[in-house]
Amino acid sequence: MSVSVLVGSQWGDEGKGKIVDILSEKYDIVARYQGGANAGHTIQIGEKQYILHLIPSGILREECECVIGNGVVIDPKALLDEIEFLENHNISIKGRLFISQNAHLIMPYHKLLDSISEKGDQKIGTTGRGIGPCYIDKYARKGIKIVDLLNRDELERKIRVNLEEKNNLLKKVYNHEELDVEKIISEYMAFDAAIDPYITDVPLYLNEAIDSGKKVLMEGAQGALLDVDHGTYPFVTSSNPTSGGACVGLGLSPTKITSIFGIVKAYTTRVGLGPFPTELDNEEGEKLRQWGAEFGATTGRPRRCGWFDAFLVKYSRMINGIERAAITKLDVLSNLDEIKVCVGYEQNGKKLKSFPTTEISLSKVQPVYESLPGWKQDISNITDYDSLPSETKEYLSFISVNCGFEISIISVGPRRDQTIVL
Repeated sequence: MSVSVLVGSQWGDEGKGKIVDILSEKYDIVARYQGGANAGHTIQIGEKQYILHLIPSGILREECECVIGNGVVIDPKALLDEIEFLENHNISIKGRLFISQNAHLIMPYHKLLDSISEKGDQKIGTTGRGIGPCYIDKYARKGIKIVDLLNRDELERKIRVNLEEKNNLLKKVYNHEELDVEKIISEYMAFDAAIDPYITDVPLYLNEAIDSGKKVLMEGAQGALLDVDHGTYPFVTSSNPTSGGACVGLGLSPTKITSIFGIVKAYTTRVGLGPFPTELDNEEGEKLRQWGAEFGATTGRPRRCGWFDAFLVKYSRMINGIERAAITKLDVLSNLDEIKVCVGYEQNGKKLKSFPTTEISLSKVQPVYESLPGWKQDISNITDYDSLPSETKEYLSFISVNCGFEISIISVGPRRDQTIVL
């Protein structure tokens, strides 16, 4: 039995799309367990680039089946656009994509409320895709699931109840025009007809597949430090990207998991607001942004850049149970004379024993750095570990020791062939 969880180990944008694509060659099924269309998983095959927001990256492997679990919130338009995009690129979807009937639907009022809230004083830095408001309704037990599309009368009742509340809020609090209930019902009934062939009892499908010996890779979106429970709250996402979220988001027992794999960028980035101890808000940070093309695949927003934070990643390794890791974008550091790594935090002159996740505490820490020599050499075409410069190997070894996991994949560029597997 081989059931692996793949986790973003920092603040997201670690390069999960490429690594899932690389790993999926060895798996029968790739299953996404949380988040929504706020993910932007980028895969480059030759000169072609694919950006996926909902469908797992394994869809680019013909022999691989893909699952969207109940823990994912689904924007119908984003899903249909993605299916059309893949079909236009001659990638077969039929019989290979399975969507949980218990996944919740993002409604037009979710996206509207998300965008309105981001214009206020309590900004988080969301993508404005309606994900947070959809999860709010889910946990308030007001959500609309895909299975609700099967009963038009019940769907209409739920939409009318929700819209009565949301329209009241839009009109009286935000001074915004009300939404049309009939239009929304028509749109979602059309969506039901389009995705009906993909709807599946995902827990049954996955458990039977595992019992029959198939290999499953569970794919998370965002990153561990954006986890709503274990991340840097309140500047987090609205779900659990950590490995524990995989079981809840797909309907699998923890006893089924055989390995946990982390994705770690060779430096640190963050999108949106929130404390960032190793941030380089200067010319060096701007160089990293340009060299690494650090702009969001979903929103195009520039990412904040900084030195690698081993103290942060060690915390992530602990809460996720990461045993092995992939290091991505190592080639981006090739122009530097000196590379710094944060190995701990100090506050008021005292070293911290644990990673602080609260906004106030994290904003007050001072990173403790160790410096390593740069390799000043293009490594983007190196395909075996032994050919890497000694300084590059020293950097990788330093990360491995300070974070507490083995490194088994090294990415030195965006393409499939720019990958060293150890």
